[in-house]
Amino acid sequence: MGLTDFLNPVKGFGVSFHQLFSKSETVQYPEVKKPTAPRFHGRHQLNRWPDGLEKCIGCELCAWACPADAIFVEGADNTAEERYSPGERYGRIYQINYLRCILCGLCIEACPTRALTMTNEYELADDSRESLIYTKDMLLAPLREGMDPPPHEMRLGDTEEDYYRLGLQPETPGEGEGK
Repeated sequence: MGLTDFLNPVKGFGVSFHQLFSKSETVQYPEVKKPTAPRFHGRHQLNRWPDGLEKCIGCELCAWACPADAIFVEGADNTAEERYSPGERYGRIYQINYLRCILCGLCIEACPTRALTMTNEYELADDSRESLIYTKDMLLAPLREGMDPPPHEMRLGDTEEDYYRLGLQPETPGEGEGK
């Protein structure tokens, strides 16, 4: 047995001894927060159209795509008197259980109307289990200037196609070309 074989167990402690005498980095987390990356996956948000109607059509694709079974959606039909989204249906009940959610973003990819997105908010810890089940009211984007709270009629076009195009008409061939 050589001298090098005898020193092998001692070499493993080299990293520990090096860290013991190096300066540690202190993070002042609650007081000083580092900015997140622009595409960071944080808390979910249910988006709205510019007139205030909800983008969620209650299709439940996000719940089907969730590998942790953290999303519960129950859709309902819009009526002429009460319209919550431009489609035939809307998400009457929408819940995300952050005790189960792994923040993978598969629900975002599954959403056909881009109703569900993720914000940069990452502070989701709480001491109550009930407060970590976010309801539709907690997830809906706030109303901005010019938006009215639903239910109300569609205001961005006469037909659903106009509404989804936000009132924009397709460009006709030859338009905008230099002559």
